[in-house]
Amino acid sequence: MKPLDSKTKVPYVVGSKSPTAVAINCASKAGEWIKSRLGLVKELDTKLSAQDLVTDVDKGAELMIRKLILTHFPDHDILGEEDVAPGAAAAVKALSEVRDSEYLWIVDPIDGTTNFVHGFPYFCVSIALAYKGEVIVGVIYDPIRDELFVAEKGKGAYIHGKKSEVSNDGSLSDSILAIGFNPDRDFALPVNMKGITALSGEVRSLRAVGSAALHLAYVATGRVSGYYEVGLNSWDVAAGVLLVTESGGVVSDTAGNPYHLGVRNLVATNGKIHAELLETLSAADATGL
Repeated sequence: MKPLDSKTKVPYVVGSKSPTAVAINCASKAGEWIKSRLGLVKELDTKLSAQDLVTDVDKGAELMIRKLILTHFPDHDILGEEDVAPGAAAAVKALSEVRDSEYLWIVDPIDGTTNFVHGFPYFCVSIALAYKGEVIVGVIYDPIRDELFVAEKGKGAYIHGKKSEVSNDGSLSDSILAIGFNPDRDFALPVNMKGITALSGEVRSLRAVGSAALHLAYVATGRVSGYYEVGLNSWDVAAGVLLVTESGGVVSDTAGNPYHLGVRNLVATNGKIHAELLETLSAADATGL
């Protein structure tokens, strides 16, 4: 995969047999099929809470992605949301079982299922590849807007072949932040609400589109300057984290510790507002730690 060369203006190119190409192909095919199923959900169930939805489309999209990945990389491991029981304990256990994998694909077939069910046009396919625990490929595809976000470790992040960069906002007061309303009503949502309340008086504005992966993609492209949420899973954020860091941003847990696949309480920013955001969350007792 070749990044855009600033001198020769050579377009962004992905090798046809690379893991990145496979991730792009999987996300694109699954995304187009998901889009074709809008309004045609046949099976609707709940997981963690009445607000945590899963459909036959989620399950079908993940099966499609699994088959495509294993066709090219039969020896790789896959961690997909739809194969994991609801709840934080199950997510932690599932990740621990594959933590020693050399190559691990981390898949969220529809990030934003509730939006998808209601026809609210903010959902995406999120696919990451980790090598020995470090994310090296991240792809997010928004089929409604036909926006493809791609990152490879050390080679930058791109949206449709054009390099993405985080915003230049230097303070919370100048920033738009993305936040989430977590479906975990017992722990995560009350903590998030404390953080949201504290941040609402410090920032220019808050936004919540209902997809952690898209929030991170929007940080990477400078559409928002930061994102905060407690109670996330590795499949929600792995691809987006690489997009942010490869776009010049910073990602940590809510105490400022470096990101790893087990981080569930996340802060991602353009870097310039990171310390101020962490301080605000700490003062509000909204870290979830």
